[in-house]
Amino acid sequence: MSVQSSIEEKLAKAFAPERLMVINESQLHAGHQPDMTGTGETHMRIRIVSEKFAGMPRLARHRAITELLKPELDAGLHALAIEPAAPGEATRW
Repeated sequence: MSVQSSIEEKLAKAFAPERLMVINESQLHAGHQPDMTGTGETHMRIRIVSEKFAGMPRLARHRAITELLKPELDAGLHALAIEPAAPGEATRW
């Protein structure tokens, strides 16, 4: 299973999102470190809208997602851009 698919599956199960997008942005980071070629699955953007985020501070939302994805981060996922929202909150996407 790809890293992207694993992330999508875990987020869907944990947060039952209304909207979810996991975008592989690895190609945008080629060369930012000697071993970053832009291939693979090293940089992901997560856009998620979930009722579970209602009343939760932004930092707590980020922590909940990064804790859930700790195995992927430990296995080589280099960066996550996280855009969490509760239903009805404004999003930039």
